[in-house]
Amino acid sequence: MRKRDPDEKAMALQARLAAIVMAGAMLAWMGLQWLGGQMNWDPRYVFLFDFAALAAFIWALVVTWRIWRHRRNN
Repeated sequence: MRKRDPDEKAMALQARLAAIVMAGAMLAWMGLQWLGGQMNWDPRYVFLFDFAALAAFIWALVVTWRIWRHRRNN
C-alpha cells in the first residue's frame, strides 16, 4: 500500500466535503419544498430555499473544479 502525501489527503477531504454538501443541500431542499407545500408557506420563502440550495451547489462545483485542476496540474 502506498502512502498518501498530505496534499493528496487534503484534496480527498475537500472532495468528500463537496459530496456531503451536495447531498445535504439536495435533501434539505427537497424536504423544505415539501414542508413549504404542506404548510402553505409564502412562495418568497420557498424561493429563499431555492437560492440557498443553488449557492451550495455552486460552492461544491467550484471546489470540485479546483480539485480537478489541481490533480490535472500534478
